[in-house]
Amino acid sequence: MARLNLENINQHIVQAKYAVRGELAVKSEEYRARLRKGDKSLPFSEVISANIGNPQQLDQKPITFFRQVLSLLENPKLLEHEDVMLNSLGYKKDVLERAKWLLDNAGSVGAYSASAGVPAIKESIAKFLERRDGFAADPSKIYLSAGASSGVNTLLHIISASPKTGVLVPIPQYPLYTASLSVLNSTCVPYYLDESAQWGTSLATIKEAHTKAKKDGIDVRAIVIINPGNPTGASLSEADVRSVLQFAAEEKLVVLADEVYQTNVFVGKFHSFRQALLTLQKENPGGKYDDVELASLHSVSKGMVGECGHRGGYFDLHGFRPEVEEQIYKFVSITLCAPVIGQCLVELMVNPPRAGDPSFDLYEREYGAIFDNLKARAYALYEAFQQMEGVECGEPQGSMYLFPTIHVPAKAAAAAEKEGRSPDEFYCLRLLDATGVCVVPGSGFGQAEGSLHFRTTFLAPGTEWVGSIKKFHKEFMESYR
Repeated sequence: MARLNLENINQHIVQAKYAVRGELAVKSEEYRARLRKGDKSLPFSEVISANIGNPQQLDQKPITFFRQVLSLLENPKLLEHEDVMLNSLGYKKDVLERAKWLLDNAGSVGAYSASAGVPAIKESIAKFLERRDGFAADPSKIYLSAGASSGVNTLLHIISASPKTGVLVPIPQYPLYTASLSVLNSTCVPYYLDESAQWGTSLATIKEAHTKAKKDGIDVRAIVIINPGNPTGASLSEADVRSVLQFAAEEKLVVLADEVYQTNVFVGKFHSFRQALLTLQKENPGGKYDDVELASLHSVSKGMVGECGHRGGYFDLHGFRPEVEEQIYKFVSITLCAPVIGQCLVELMVNPPRAGDPSFDLYEREYGAIFDNLKARAYALYEAFQQMEGVECGEPQGSMYLFPTIHVPAKAAAAAEKEGRSPDEFYCLRLLDATGVCVVPGSGFGQAEGSLHFRTTFLAPGTEWVGSIKKFHKEFMESYR
């Protein structure tokens, strides 16, 4: 008999929930496998994985400049045939130059790098941060990671000292945070976003959640901000960013700014927490903002890059004590280093071709086309939701998702209860079974009591899958009246 069973393994793992790749995702992959084997019995001919922000799985094309450079990093011998690369294969001179620079500074992408990342790549990120925010950045405070998720994991490991450690997390939220805190046996302190205000962040709500947790004996140490939001897509105004930082300064909270969707903004403008904090410090020299601890995270997985599988990201620290940074360095050293090819892709993301470079025109066309397509798909899906009975959805603001409210008939809710499911989970399973479209029930992200939602990406091309959702919804509502 096997030594391990569900009762004697780590119960914090057992209790953790990660709906994005939960039951619906598993079932969708089973359907996909059946279709690959020629199964004609299903009522659909393809599976649409709208459950996860995985752009290139859903037909987003890679940026040519990025992939050409990566191809040379993976096979440097190609650089021995520059004439072929330039004259026959469409590579530009700046592609070859960037590949040589990265090889000179990173070495082989098959070798480990320094634990916190390739120094020259950290310097490129620092220059990007200075261009973006108007304030110089320190490369020694930058850590390359295997996507932003790895950075979150590192930071939560450092913060989470006991079951009484609390972290303020927005609800709805990307379930990485609640799942990670569950595994670490620490406490998620939820603060609810305001759906009636386009999923705005309310400082009053944050303060209320913080006060209640403290009264319950929780040592609230940090606040998570996802900006732009996942699953909501909402972008914080500059005033909202500053108010969160003011509260963090007053309550001595570490700020974890998840900014992986910073280029996916349709409404308003992205405001970085780093820029806001450094501005506040400049406006208030020697004041309360000097001691604010901020960790900002970014990734190659989202935006117009969409290179999820390459697992590249970074986090930038500000205001952390040197002895704490030493422990962060030790923690990232345990996993040796982030994937070096992913690190190189981060360098390309933060330092793309510029006007006058041979690759710039193509880069700009590809980047702009991806952005325009994402926005068009977002609005097409939004308009479809506007036509569906019992569905309410705010105008798309950014990121890669819509998070509509759904109102299901009482008979549907009763049928869900009979199956031991929440009504939104029941709805999403029926949608998958009927259409092959996989979305995530709102309960997987957290939602106000009595409300129902689901999250869907708008990454998939075409309109047929949107039409199938509309058709399913109409039939679902009719069948449960």
